Amino acid sequence: MLFLPCRASASCDQVDRDALLSFDFKASSPLNWSASSDCCFWEGIICGPDDRVLHLWLPGRGLSGSVSPAITNLTCLTHLNLSHNSLFGLLPDGLFSSLFSLQVLDLSFNRLNGQLPNSPTEASKLEIVDLSSNYFNGTIPSVASDSLSFFNVSKNSLAGSIPISVFCKNSSNHNNLTFLDVSFNRFTDPIPTGLASCSKLQIFRAGFNALSGRLPDDIFSLADLQQLSLPFNRLSGNIGNGIVGLTSLKILELYSNQFVGNIPTQIGSLVRLEDLVLHSNNLTGALPPSLNNCTNLSTLSLRDNNLTGDLSAFNFSTFQFLTTLDLGNNNFTGKLPQSLYSCKSLTAIRLDSNNLQGQILPEIVALESLAFLSISNNNFTNATGAFMVLMGCKNLTTLVLTKSFLLEPLPNDESLADLDGFDKLQVLAMGGCKFTGQVPTWIAKLKNLQVLDLSYNLITSTVPGWLGSLPKLFYMDLSNNLLTGSFPGELCGMPSLTSKEANEIVEQSFLELPVSVMSKNGTNQQYKQFSQLPRALYLGWNSLSGNIPIEIGQLKFLQVIDLSHNNFSGIIPDHMSNLSNLEKLDLSYNHLSGAIPASLTALNFLSFFSVAHNDLQGFVPSGGQFNTFTISSFEGNTRLCGYQTAQLSCLRLLSPAIPPVSSGTQRSSAKTLSALIFGITFGIFLV
Repeated sequence: MLFLPCRASASCDQVDRDALLSFDFKASSPLNWSASSDCCFWEGIICGPDDRVLHLWLPGRGLSGSVSPAITNLTCLTHLNLSHNSLFGLLPDGLFSSLFSLQVLDLSFNRLNGQLPNSPTEASKLEIVDLSSNYFNGTIPSVASDSLSFFNVSKNSLAGSIPISVFCKNSSNHNNLTFLDVSFNRFTDPIPTGLASCSKLQIFRAGFNALSGRLPDDIFSLADLQQLSLPFNRLSGNIGNGIVGLTSLKILELYSNQFVGNIPTQIGSLVRLEDLVLHSNNLTGALPPSLNNCTNLSTLSLRDNNLTGDLSAFNFSTFQFLTTLDLGNNNFTGKLPQSLYSCKSLTAIRLDSNNLQGQILPEIVALESLAFLSISNNNFTNATGAFMVLMGCKNLTTLVLTKSFLLEPLPNDESLADLDGFDKLQVLAMGGCKFTGQVPTWIAKLKNLQVLDLSYNLITSTVPGWLGSLPKLFYMDLSNNLLTGSFPGELCGMPSLTSKEANEIVEQSFLELPVSVMSKNGTNQQYKQFSQLPRALYLGWNSLSGNIPIEIGQLKFLQVIDLSHNNFSGIIPDHMSNLSNLEKLDLSYNHLSGAIPASLTALNFLSFFSVAHNDLQGFVPSGGQFNTFTISSFEGNTRLCGYQTAQLSCLRLLSPAIPPVSSGTQRSSAKTLSALIFGITFGIFLV
């Protein structure tokens, strides 16, 4: 193809105008493109002195449609940005080879698919290429450009090996590359050698792929590298001391891989390091003393490894910029380090699931910005003293103390009720501690509380009605206790479960650290936003009795209700059919009688339902989600009939000549309690 030089003309070039008018774009509001006007004055268009189109710049303009092949006629185009729209389909063949003057190409955040077009064999002028957040597949073609500095194809479906040789060659080509992002694709195999040739590389991201093998040694020679992000792969071996060659490194993210061995002993040589994120590997050994030299650290996340050592012996006082410390699920011993209280910037601390002991000391209140504290599954003592201290942490929003302070009384001292604290507390988790006593009355003062977990304790007396007046509470777990009495009617008016406005406030809240949830089938999922958690009431495995109040139908935002293994009697309220968002309903192992309301078939989101082992009778409703439930949902009710039950015919049960069968079904007393878990789950356990 012959390319003519760009020449001056009296108005917008006719070829360029025709090419633009052939675009089949639909915009959220009309573009001012018209054949009767000069295209150099159209929205998103910039022309050069010769009236050829140089810029086509319409990001976030609400465009839909495909990219017309006529775009290749814009042969003087230097800048093309159609990002953050809804474009779909394939890119035209020859896009790169025809637009030989193109310097900036940004088509990110669209719905484009297919394979990437081949690049020209001769050197192009491309400097910036951003094709991220689309549906491209296949491999990355060769990019022949001496000027390329930015290349981003993240969040696509590209596969094969990462073509390092495409970007980093032994010749002078590509020495200007500073940013390379191939994360969130389907790349496999080890990371090829050759990155050392991209000597100016500052950002390298290849996380969330299926990469394997060890880190290539030549990656450690990139003296300008500031971010190395390779999480969620299958990388293995030792991290190695070679990493100390990355003297400009600020962010090191190698989490969720299969690395083994110690944290590099000379990690402290990386004095510019701000984020060290190595969690979810198989690292062993103690924290290296040289880590103290990383005085610019903001995030230190080493959870879910096999690290050891006396944590109280490590000096944290040099980390004056540290905001997040996550050392959970390791094998650390000792007490809470007093040096930690010198880290005045800390907002989040997670030390759960270690072997720490001792008491919470008053010095912790020096952490004035502390919002998130999880020290569950340790061996701490003096719960009442801990709460008296922690009420002084005025910005605390999340407090997780699960499976600590074992067999102590629930902190309910009168002095606690008089203290002015926890004004901002949103999450309070004290499950699995085997606490004795009653639900603490000071909880009634926590007007910002959204999540309350007191499960797996030895709490007695009744469920307090004042829990229903907490304005933001949407998740409450009092299961597996010794509670008696009735279902408080006040719970049927919980604002966050009855009011749209209160529910929307919950939607906007975030956790400072993600919560890792382990389900019964062993899968692990993380939650960082309150809106991802179910609106739930867990009252199962107690000794509650009486009728289920008909007002329960007012909890229209409720997603989970578990009243199983209690002594409830009476009928299942027909008003439960008003719980239009309900996904799980467990009424098993009670003394409920009467029929299953047919109106429950209208609960379109109901995925789990159990009324097993009650005294119910009559037809099992059919239709809707009820057609998906198995016999296990209804077993132990000998007077129920229908195809979901063991009773093949309802005629026998309806015949007056045959006396009703007694349903004195004995409830199992041999249920094995699951492991004591803290927190916020959807019928699953949080670890």
